[in-house]
Amino acid sequence: MPQLFQSETYLRHRLRADGRALRFQSTDLEQWQRWQQELRARIRGLLGLQRFLPTAMNSRVTEAVSCQGYVRERVEIETEPGVIMPLYVLIPEQLQGTAPAVLAPHGHGSGGKLAPAGVRATPAVAETIRQHNYDYGVQAVQRGYVVFCPDARGFGERRESLTASPESLLDSSCRQLAHMGLPLGMTVAGMWTWDLLVLLDYVATRPETQGERICCIGLSGGGLQTLWLAALDERVACAVISGYFYGVEDSLLHLSGNCDCNYIPHMWESADMGDVAALIAPRPLLIEAARQDPLNGPRGIDNVIEQCEITRRAYSLLGVEDRFEIDVFDGGHVWHGTVAFDWLDRWLRR
Repeated sequence: MPQLFQSETYLRHRLRADGRALRFQSTDLEQWQRWQQELRARIRGLLGLQRFLPTAMNSRVTEAVSCQGYVRERVEIETEPGVIMPLYVLIPEQLQGTAPAVLAPHGHGSGGKLAPAGVRATPAVAETIRQHNYDYGVQAVQRGYVVFCPDARGFGERRESLTASPESLLDSSCRQLAHMGLPLGMTVAGMWTWDLLVLLDYVATRPETQGERICCIGLSGGGLQTLWLAALDERVACAVISGYFYGVEDSLLHLSGNCDCNYIPHMWESADMGDVAALIAPRPLLIEAARQDPLNGPRGIDNVIEQCEITRRAYSLLGVEDRFEIDVFDGGHVWHGTVAFDWLDRWLRR
């Protein structure tokens, strides 16, 4: 073929012309409050959260394993009727009383909860932990936090298909979930957000965390989950988003081969990532961004900084500039953690 008649240029034009109808542009607190309510309501609708069915959690602990300095419990909770979410709860061995809670959702290539929880029994999981510094749940429990590492739908024990290959443990079923859910008005990101909302309810029942502050941290798809959860639920007292904060034109429209879980019908008409993160203000938010992360898109770290500046304006409007920070570092698509845990200590242990 002498040429291809492609659509990307046109769709970029449509995004620029029709996108961000609910962008952050408030100039006073009254405008801010109206905007926050309107965008939150829009996001909840676009994620399809009204389509999910509440149910009793019916939580149960199925095992407890003593690890180096902490106990790892495997727990099952029900997030919708008949929908089970397995998770690991990491509890400091010498914990007396209560401690702040950290939700540690995973991203892709993680084996689900296995990587954040540092379960290295499978060589493929051990390797992905090494490559991406993926055991941030273990890093958090070693700092004295009670950590919750869930399987997102489509990962780990929640994959839609099971094969014999050990490497398949790193696979996900996002595409199958999207194909099944979208015609029912349910997005993959909505499924993940709903389950984390239920997990927040479960955290409140644990004797180790009752009355304590809750943080959410995550790399890549775990950053996606952290972004939506923290934007919508103020029970998340602070958040760390790693490897998932960039303008959608460069990173999701141009890089359109990204996973189906990133794509929510009509979302870009309303907001970009910097606008969504502005909903987290005035609660503390840290962004981790690697200069060499290919997911930043062709303009690299500039694409991230532009979104951070949108979010920073919200923190400035509310007079809490010190609660928003970006950790830019040399490296690829990894959890950095160099600033993150001091950040958690600063805001969760006050």
